[in-house]
Amino acid sequence: MSKFDPYEHLKVLKNEDGTLTRLVQFPQIPATGDADPVPGQTVVSKDVTLDATKKTWLRIHRPAKIPSNDNKIARLPLVIYFHAGGWILFSVSDALNHEAMNKLSDEIPAIIVAVNFRLAPETRLPGQYDDAMDAINWIKKQATDPNGDPWIKQYADFSRVFMYGTSCGANIVLNTALRVIDHDISPVTIAGIILCQPFIGGKKRTKSELKLAADVFFPLPVIDVLWELALPKGTDRDHRFCNPLGDEQVKEKMKKLGRCLVIGFGGDPLIDRQQDLVQLLVMQGVMVEARFDDTGGGGSCWRWLMVALMMMVVVMMMGGCD
Repeated sequence: MSKFDPYEHLKVLKNEDGTLTRLVQFPQIPATGDADPVPGQTVVSKDVTLDATKKTWLRIHRPAKIPSNDNKIARLPLVIYFHAGGWILFSVSDALNHEAMNKLSDEIPAIIVAVNFRLAPETRLPGQYDDAMDAINWIKKQATDPNGDPWIKQYADFSRVFMYGTSCGANIVLNTALRVIDHDISPVTIAGIILCQPFIGGKKRTKSELKLAADVFFPLPVIDVLWELALPKGTDRDHRFCNPLGDEQVKEKMKKLGRCLVIGFGGDPLIDRQQDLVQLLVMQGVMVEARFDDTGGGGSCWRWLMVALMMMVVVMMMGGCD
């Protein structure tokens, strides 16, 4: 029997200089641009440079027709999105991510700012958290700049900004939300965070990790390699970026988090850690909602996400987020 190779499983090659060669090219979808929507187009999108020196950028999605109220353009909630990919893969221009954000923008409706953050190992943590803060500060600038991006400045409700991430993207959301506590981002208000299958870890194995160690999609050797590629050199899986539950300062800071939704599924090796995170948030007094299915995946995540976001938006509109 051949030895399991996590790099082969991930379809990547590790180069001598520490970078990766990604062997699979995923289908891409270009943004529509600023042009007028074509017939039948429900969502338009455009790409904006975030930091040219870091080669980071944003893809903004908005409904083609902005709703109005009493003949006035409605202000829409703004969702900042961070994609999955185990730190090392994917882009917001990948077909799957692009279409998911189109659907989210259309169905809520909302303005979506999808962040194309830097990938590991070329950029290790906390670089991805830095990119997330850059995105938040960019949104803040649009709100205060007379010449700010019109899609953001004219249509976004800066009191209803949500951060949403899946897997490593959820890790970015959690760590960035903790960073935001120490910064003045007004007039932007983070109304809530959504963590879908947050990618967190630790050196001590949980029952679900041991039970699902040979998971077809996410086996333990792959999880370990992803952390080796993403964490700062010289650290291990008990570093606070990976194991926030093991850091007393992080746990104390969690008390200041606002509304939080955590979504998970029984078939995920990390389910025990995600449930422990929910328990910790509750103990810290956070307004947390948890949605865990025994089985599920993208479809279930989408269902809970849509329900939770719509509930959060309604509560905000009724003035219930004091």
